[in-house]
Amino acid sequence: MKAYQDIDELNAGSGKRNIIRVPNQVDVSVTPRVLRIIDTAEFQRLKTISQLGLVATVYPGAVHNRFEHSLGVYRTALLFLEHYRSNARFTEIVSDEQAEAFLLASLLHDIGHWPFCHPIEDIAPPGIATHEELGRNYIVDSDIGKAIAEDWSCDCDMVLDLIQGKKGDPKTALINSLLSGPIDVDKMDYLFRDSLHAGVPYGQNFDSNRLISSLCVNETGDRLAITSKGRTAAELMVFARYVMFSEVYWHHAVRSATAMLQRAFYLFHCRGQQMTDFYDQWFRQSEFEFVRTWKDHADEDCLNLLNMLFGGRRVLYKRIANYSGFESEEIFQTLAHRPYDELVSISQKLVDAINDQHKLNLRPHDILIDAPPVGLEVQFDVDVLYPSQQRYRKLGDVSPVVSTLAHKQFDDYVKQVRLFIHPEHAGALKAVDWDGLLNSI
Repeated sequence: MKAYQDIDELNAGSGKRNIIRVPNQVDVSVTPRVLRIIDTAEFQRLKTISQLGLVATVYPGAVHNRFEHSLGVYRTALLFLEHYRSNARFTEIVSDEQAEAFLLASLLHDIGHWPFCHPIEDIAPPGIATHEELGRNYIVDSDIGKAIAEDWSCDCDMVLDLIQGKKGDPKTALINSLLSGPIDVDKMDYLFRDSLHAGVPYGQNFDSNRLISSLCVNETGDRLAITSKGRTAAELMVFARYVMFSEVYWHHAVRSATAMLQRAFYLFHCRGQQMTDFYDQWFRQSEFEFVRTWKDHADEDCLNLLNMLFGGRRVLYKRIANYSGFESEEIFQTLAHRPYDELVSISQKLVDAINDQHKLNLRPHDILIDAPPVGLEVQFDVDVLYPSQQRYRKLGDVSPVVSTLAHKQFDDYVKQVRLFIHPEHAGALKAVDWDGLLNSI
């Protein structure tokens, strides 16, 4: 008999179900208790928050929302559990209660998102909670919390611990690796979905069915692993992630818009707009309302940046220099993964030097430095089980693809350091020796 017989979502004959259709022609089957959560105001709010935000400035089709993505992640979680329920080691470790918590955490993993959340989180503004931490505000003491208490065997704290990635015993660690790890339900959905809507093939060409069918448990029982039959599918997923970051998420024009938005938030946040009550209400708004409120409370410098991004015309800063981890290692290592306020300080020094040398009057935010943030991407470190030998080996040790794209720092390859300048000054300063300026300060 398969495990988790009491979890309705895994048992087709357990009662009435609804179907929600998401791209690309995929049916998400939801039970009444799942639909009850989806129908709450807290979850419906995700329809007003785009999945990729500023990526749509380059890829106009990339306007899908967190609601669609959350349903996709939930469906993938069902596929994970449907596979794992036949794995004796997994079912011995993970109880019905924990399996239910995993399903809920998959559905609600983005519930705390606000508009343009990831670019803002990357600059780590003081006093701003992460979207995982803000998830508590939408789950506890809400209609979602009431639904969990009345319909599910797990509780809100179990779900929140998974969403926030809190470390616990090996059982919790195993479930966490399914939600946030090298191969997880979130990545498997967003790589495909973002690629689909952006209109590019890169994230759609790994074999998710093969990968899921190869899932197992690592030797110590605290992380997801794969069997050797899933090795090629895993390699393709690594490459898909690499190309999606290189060509979509870190496209130079997307990063120009991102750098402008980050500086606008830095100006806004560091010039007194740090009222707790204001932020509580602001972060609950739709994307359209969020931008309008931001403009209404912005000073002149901040408003100029916002109007360039969200006005009638798209006006982006121009790229004047870029540095990768393998072509310009010294400058890259100097600027990558530094706190944002230090990048602001360095850009101010660049402005001062340009104003002095060229007798200009650049404003502090006319030159922006875009660099990989302090936090690193999750590295692709997963164990591979060779059943005939009953031996586990690291995927990077048996795969030249993964060795290249994961053993060496992922961020250093796909995330470059870039200098952007206000378009009014780009032509006049094209011949500046930016390398020399950076090395001198």
